Amino acid sequence: MMKEGTEEFTYIEDFGLTGLTERLSIAHTGSATTLATALRWAEEFADGSEGENAIALGEDARRLLASGLPERVLRMVWSAAAGHAFDPVTHGMETRVWLERLSEVSVARLQQDEPTYSPPLTHPVRDERLHQAVLKELRTATPALLRASASPELVDGLERIVTEADSNVGFRLFLRVLKTHSVSVAHEDYLRLLALGLDFGFHSGVVHDGLAIRWRPVDTSRDALYQDFGLSQLSRYFTSGWHHRTPRATIARALLEEGYDRPPGSEAAILMEDVRRLAESDLPDEMITVLWLAATNRGHNIDEMGLTGRDWLEEVLGVCEQRLANVAPTFVLTPAAVRTDLAGSVLREIREMANVAVDMQISPVWRPVAAGVVTDALEQTTSRVDPDLAFRLLLRTVQVMRLPIAEEQYERYQVLGRQFHYSEDHFLHSVEDLVQKT
Repeated sequence: MMKEGTEEFTYIEDFGLTGLTERLSIAHTGSATTLATALRWAEEFADGSEGENAIALGEDARRLLASGLPERVLRMVWSAAAGHAFDPVTHGMETRVWLERLSEVSVARLQQDEPTYSPPLTHPVRDERLHQAVLKELRTATPALLRASASPELVDGLERIVTEADSNVGFRLFLRVLKTHSVSVAHEDYLRLLALGLDFGFHSGVVHDGLAIRWRPVDTSRDALYQDFGLSQLSRYFTSGWHHRTPRATIARALLEEGYDRPPGSEAAILMEDVRRLAESDLPDEMITVLWLAATNRGHNIDEMGLTGRDWLEEVLGVCEQRLANVAPTFVLTPAAVRTDLAGSVLREIREMANVAVDMQISPVWRPVAAGVVTDALEQTTSRVDPDLAFRLLLRTVQVMRLPIAEEQYERYQVLGRQFHYSEDHFLHSVEDLVQKT
């Protein structure tokens, strides 16, 4: 949805004029699109989100109309953005008249809800910083655009829309042209486009969806992570309420939570590292089971299903391998070095938790798991598997048990988090709300 005349967008996909060009391009089957059909699609698009789509569509059209750009530029950019699915000129209508019709479609839809509605004055986005940033990205992409487009003047037309009409509409038309012409964008260039979209107030999907991105290779680094990850993150998907999906479907869903700035398969690779390290360790099966039951607050009772801890890890591993085979078939896991130097610090925090949780239980009303049993499993994970994984499972257990955290204890958590290269927001999404303020 959008407030007209502002840049407060909350659409999760492309919107306005560029959203319509996407719909036209998708709906185009290779046969000629008639004017009547194009108008019907425009009306259906404007009616989307209970009429909210009409606001952005009309605003975009009026911003271009107010610019005074010549017909040649408007036609060229419109046609390129729509993937040549519909050219109003071939139906005896100038592009400017087509934009006027789109404005009328927008007004008509909005008047269904508010009969006295009339469009306000346009408010073009001409922020100089954003303007220059869009031009910089456009010029970076110029060689690839010139190779992909039959029109050598297309880049100049896009620049004129950014400069003379509106940098917001210009940026989205630029993105739409990249997508309709299947222009491949390097990962580092994509990250800049993504950041620029956020500056405009776009949802990341507006930039990402449909863009041909040359991702960097998948790895298990923690770049761009902003919350929990790996096995401790997976456990969050298996707390109470998850069971409307099968276990494998729930794992697969969790592996899609990579965000918009990490290569596809990143979540699977990071989870695989945790799972393999734990499965290949000499930790007893019953301890692996306890770790899982504690982290999920008995939300997924593998012990009730005849599964050992390693049986469950093998199932998780299989879903990870399938995801990577689909999106990154050449990926080979190279595990990071275990931070054994931090084992003492992690053990201290586990024992601190044990002092607070003495006589407490996980799932006290059904098949309880004593806190002492969990503490022992966490200590053994620290010493025999990986202090990093043990610390994340400790944080998850603290969150499940809702244990109070002293401020100085939380400060130690943050120090450990930095040493393990967690993101600044890692604790915000886990235990920060348990800190006892003095």
